[in-house]
Amino acid sequence: MENAVSLSFTLMLQTCGYLVVAYLFSRTRLFLPFMHVTVRPAHRIACYVVFSLFCIMGTYLGLKIDESIANTRAIGAVLGGMIGGPAVGFFVGLTGGIHRYWIGGPSALACTVSTITEGVMGGMLHLWLTRHGRLSQVFDPMTAAIGTFSAEVVQMLILLALVKPFSAAVHLVDQVALPMLFANTLGAGLFMSILLDRRQALEKQSSIFSAKALKIAARAEGALRGGLDTVSAGHVARIIYEETGVGAVAINDREKLLAFIGQGDDHHIVGRPISSRQTLEAMEKNVVLYADGNEVAYQCSIDPHCPLGAALVMPLIGEEDRVIGAIKLYEPKTRLFSTINRTLGEGIARLLSAQILAGRYEAQKQLLTQSELKLLQAQVNPHFLFNTLNTLAAVVPKDPERARQLVQHLAVFFRKNLKRPAEEVTLDDEISHVEAYLEIEKARFVGNLDVIIDIPPEFAHVRLPAFSLQPIVENAIKHGTSQLIGKGEIRITARREGDDLVIDIADNAGLHDPQAGASKEAGLGMKLVERRLQARFGASYGVGVACDRDVATHVTLRVPLHSPESAAA
Repeated sequence: MENAVSLSFTLMLQTCGYLVVAYLFSRTRLFLPFMHVTVRPAHRIACYVVFSLFCIMGTYLGLKIDESIANTRAIGAVLGGMIGGPAVGFFVGLTGGIHRYWIGGPSALACTVSTITEGVMGGMLHLWLTRHGRLSQVFDPMTAAIGTFSAEVVQMLILLALVKPFSAAVHLVDQVALPMLFANTLGAGLFMSILLDRRQALEKQSSIFSAKALKIAARAEGALRGGLDTVSAGHVARIIYEETGVGAVAINDREKLLAFIGQGDDHHIVGRPISSRQTLEAMEKNVVLYADGNEVAYQCSIDPHCPLGAALVMPLIGEEDRVIGAIKLYEPKTRLFSTINRTLGEGIARLLSAQILAGRYEAQKQLLTQSELKLLQAQVNPHFLFNTLNTLAAVVPKDPERARQLVQHLAVFFRKNLKRPAEEVTLDDEISHVEAYLEIEKARFVGNLDVIIDIPPEFAHVRLPAFSLQPIVENAIKHGTSQLIGKGEIRITARREGDDLVIDIADNAGLHDPQAGASKEAGLGMKLVERRLQARFGASYGVGVACDRDVATHVTLRVPLHSPESAAA
């Protein structure tokens, strides 16, 4: 027992030398393919070569015991199979076994068979974990240690079965079992820890890039608000390429390549139709597609000699979740796709999609505002002008001075209609527009219409969409006070409610009936006003109606006391 403990300690010291070599090797670029489960043929070959060398090194660093060797060969065989799969494990074990057989000795055949078996066991463990969706456990040090311990137990059984005479086999196993079980189990766990630490270092480096998403967004702010075209796409692609340091960046719409910067730009030509299977699939299914060249194969669809070996394809989303294009990040075959992670890529795509949507929303909002203003003006102007001319015809013979004043009010009304800005005006300007309208209506109804406007001066600066009050006031007269036998009254007031301003337009008719077909014209004007208020300020703002039948109808407009622009300023 004392001899076994001493041998274990000595073999562990040898294993430390083995692990130092593994650590130094892990710092080289040659080791990067082993950061992930290896399925690409070139990586499998590299995995075979590297772990075969470690398998052979485990033999050379072993301790000579009689005519056998206490060794750490199992580390290379088992880990080669765990990372590369059954085929790689078999050939790593075969190579390490043949090398051991070449050295010779009474246990040469048994060691050859056991080394092959250990490689296959590592490969079968790889297969079981991948098929059960436990890829992360492939790189778990505890899993590697348990797998190697099991492989060493099997090796001891093979030694007992194949070494002759049996007494020599028992003596050999008695001497090497404890040292080899201890050294190989601990060594495999530490070896995998080296791999895991290297992966975590790369992941930490990757997390740094997440912060770059914000920088990219800041630099690209507004670039795509005008739409997705070759100029805007080229500008954004350049920003992403400079900030991420990936091998190449491409942006395309649904049909063609709009921008490409980086390696492979000699054959990825702007304007070329989309032919990449990954790009077409990502846009068709509206999913992020990561073709790392390992788990998901990647091959350039244009040039088989293209230096790019991995791609991250991210759809760009427009209105109604419709895919309008894609952003693609590439890495060359010589570099692991670890300098940019999936979270960063998806974040970039979401930010740029939001920019495109914001640009289209603003353009559509402007078109909608202009269309609605024209619709409101078209609704008001014809019959209002006709009524006003009839009023003037009646007033001119009796009161020329009054007729002159009405003409001035009419001029003010139409001048404001034609010259008012499409976006916002102050409440003071909106009231002056309504006053011009009401002066004409008062003349028309000849003493049967009273108007009361009570707006505190402190609300004069409040902004609201142009042409918001006049349609409501016109409805109050046309579908309210004009139907009365007695005198009508229009009262316009304003009050503060928290951070909002509520403007109340009331008539004394109380005839509002939302179910009546006769109110369709009135309803159209009111709906347009409400839609414009909500589009400008949000769903919590708009138009409200309250009617006390045959007594009064109150139409309220709720707007913020401070518009978003003034609040931001």
